[in-house]
Amino acid sequence: MNILVVDDEALIRSVIKEYLTLEEFKVYEAEDGIKAIEVVKENPIDLVIMDIMMPNMDGYTACKEIKKIKDIPFIMLSARSEEYDKLIGFDLGIDDYVTKPFSPKELVARVKAITKRNIKNNDLVIAGLKIDDLAHEVYVDGKQIILTPKEYDLLKYLMENKNIALSRENLLSNIWGYDFYGDDRTVDTHIKTLRSRLGKYRDIIKTVRGMGYKIEDKG
Repeated sequence: MNILVVDDEALIRSVIKEYLTLEEFKVYEAEDGIKAIEVVKENPIDLVIMDIMMPNMDGYTACKEIKKIKDIPFIMLSARSEEYDKLIGFDLGIDDYVTKPFSPKELVARVKAITKRNIKNNDLVIAGLKIDDLAHEVYVDGKQIILTPKEYDLLKYLMENKNIALSRENLLSNIWGYDFYGDDRTVDTHIKTLRSRLGKYRDIIKTVRGMGYKIEDKG
């Protein structure tokens, strides 16, 4: 799980990062809204913790811009506790609101609660890729992509067996069935088209020389 912490105070970012890292979250940092947008564009961010009052671009504006790029959960931080501020935030689609000063342990608990709500048991998630198996839909950075049935089955099988090298024979039998009369080139062709549909995540599907393929999840 990749979390972006956005605050113009380095000490606050450092404390939050320390507590999140202890819970094995990967933490990115940004000192203002403009930098936060850049980080989201370049990295598979799963959740944003963002201060409201910042120089250059405030948290509300940054939230609006980031939501245009990727629909990810937000926790907003603020030194103010007025109900009006919270209503603005919830209207923007934020998931939680924490008033400064706050307990880092409580913040981590809120992060865990949100991630549990947003990652369903039927979802497969690796980096910016998500399969909603009940809906039979695939998303790249929150945007749905269209796959053929075999491409979908192939991606799902690779993600279910992440970090495991799968032979072409294994993929043929599990995706196409034991009675399929094609050859290894069928797998290679589908992997090629699947990679092209995954955009910037194409390299998550690794070629295992002399054997087959695997999806690599570095966590």
